[in-house]
Amino acid sequence: MDEEAITIRLTRDQAFVLSDWLYQVMFESDDLEGIVHDRAVWSPIYTISGTLDKTLSEIFMPDYGPRLEAAKERLRSDLYGGADQSTAQGQDPTDAP
Repeated sequence: MDEEAITIRLTRDQAFVLSDWLYQVMFESDDLEGIVHDRAVWSPIYTISGTLDKTLSEIFMPDYGPRLEAAKERLRSDLYGGADQSTAQGQDPTDAP
């Protein structure tokens, strides 16, 4: 088995938004099992989440909410070309313009 580490690069906004989503799925909603049926996948998810938690100072800042929303808006703008175009819940992002 090859145990060579793999590096994944994210922008700070991507990391922040992903960190929040992972927290919501793993700890707030307790829905990880409903989303990820194969428990083998949980290992890398926990590793990614832990790495983000150790790296991001934003998660400990008092203005967490506004910072998160600003990061989401920047990512939406970059992805869709306009901050007002967000993906509706349940919509496949590949269907977006």
